[in-house]
Order: sequence, then structure tokens, then C-alpha cells
Amino acid sequence: MNHQNVLSITGDFVQPPVNPRLVLLSSRELDKMRRVGRLAANLLNHLESMVQPGMSTQALDDEAARWLRAHGAISATLGYAPPGHPPFTGSICTSVNDVVCHGIPNPNQILKDGDIVNIDVTPRLDGYHGDTSKTFLVGNVSAIARKLVEATQESMMRGIAEIKPGARIGDIGAAIQDYAEAQGFSVVRDMVGHGIGRQMHTELQVPHYGKRGSGLKLRPGMVFTVEPMLNEGTHTLKFLADRWTVVTKDKKLSAQFEHTVAVTEEGVEILTLP
Repeated sequence: MNHQNVLSITGDFVQPPVNPRLVLLSSRELDKMRRVGRLAANLLNHLESMVQPGMSTQALDDEAARWLRAHGAISATLGYAPPGHPPFTGSICTSVNDVVCHGIPNPNQILKDGDIVNIDVTPRLDGYHGDTSKTFLVGNVSAIARKLVEATQESMMRGIAEIKPGARIGDIGAAIQDYAEAQGFSVVRDMVGHGIGRQMHTELQVPHYGKRGSGLKLRPGMVFTVEPMLNEGTHTLKFLADRWTVVTKDKKLSAQFEHTVAVTEEGVEILTLP
């Protein structure tokens, strides 16, 4: 789950905090993050076979809740209610087609052939959070939808490849933006990656655009998400009346991929792999 500022989230876009609090995780904490990260990845893999035409997003949510209970975990998104928002009613986010993020599962929303759907999962296990998402192709999709999804995943991996001690936050965003725009897509500015650990969101923010050499210097023990959202058209967004669902202003497609990563002495470790 992605926010600009976890301390103040409203329908209006906000500026990131000037002096984010830096949280460094210990080796013991990183072990817990690996465990919950694997759980998050395995949940996405479990749901993948259900992403078919005729499936409701509520059925995906129901199965995610059941699976989490069976594995001794809970959803961090269910009931989450930051300032200015009603409690989120899903155990996962399901964002279809022009929905950029925070789509709310609904029994009346039925996946159709040609759709794309991002499923974002944030389980909590033993006091720690894992956060990952993937955009799935539903049946036979258009060439532009496929290109958008593939470019979004590749942009995320290029951003992650920049992570190492001494690199800057801006290096991540620059790599993502350079690739995305070269493919003809825009990068969402108003939603960012975030620090994560015992809290679902810490104040560290990771924009998916930017300038190399700018921003906070990366240090071992930092854990955060890299979760670019690429749009087929303009990067501008709007919130729906439910105060959660974010859509593209021009109604064109949007895709997202997300991993939780840790800065290590050697470089980077992706924590949300099976």
C-alpha cells in the first residue's frame, strides 16, 4: 500500500516531510522481514491462478483473508484508517485498468477478458510487515496493456538495481523514470515507496522519478518499498468519492509492481521473493 505521507493523507496531494526519521533494522529484525516478505510473495503466487475472466475482486479478497489466517498472519490493510480516510475494507487492494492504486475489492466488480489488475498484499506476521504487488493480465489483453505491464516490472527492477550503500534515493527514481519515459509511459509522481518494518509505513519516502545524486544517502539496514506506477497517458491522478481509490485523470491504463527491499553491506536484498 502506497502513500505520499503516512502522517497526513487526504484527497489533496501533500509534500513529503522535510526530515524523515531514519529507521535501520537489526539482523534479527531483517530475519523477521524475510519471513513475512516470503509470505507476501507466496500469497500473490497463490492468488495468481484465480485471476481469470469471471472472477470477482471480492472473491480474490476472501481467499486472501482465508489464506492469511491459515498461515498465522493478518492483513495490515483491513481496517486501516489513516487521517482523512474511512477504514479500508479489503484484505488486499485490487486495482483494475485505470485504477492506479488502493482499489477496494467488490463483489460486483467482475474481471473481464482484456483487463489488467494489480493485486497489492501487505500481511503482518510476528509484528512485522511485508508489502508486494503485481499487475496480472486477465485473458487476452491489448498490445499496449502488455507493453505497459512489462515496462512497469522492468522499471521496478532497474530502480532496485541502483540500491547499494552510498547511493542516493534519487538514483532509484531516475532509473525508473528514464526507462519508463523511453518506453512512452509516464511515472506517477503523487504516490511513493515508503519505509517499512514494525510499522506498515515509516516516514522514509522513495519517489519513482528524480535526479541522480539527490536525496537521502542509502545505508545498510534501511528497508523500504520500490513500487512504481506507470500510466499509459498522463501521470495526473484523481481520488474517487470513497477517499481511497486513485484513478488516472484521463481514464487510461495504469500498472504497478512492488517489492520490499533491504540495503545490505554488499548492495540490495529483495525480501518479497518466494
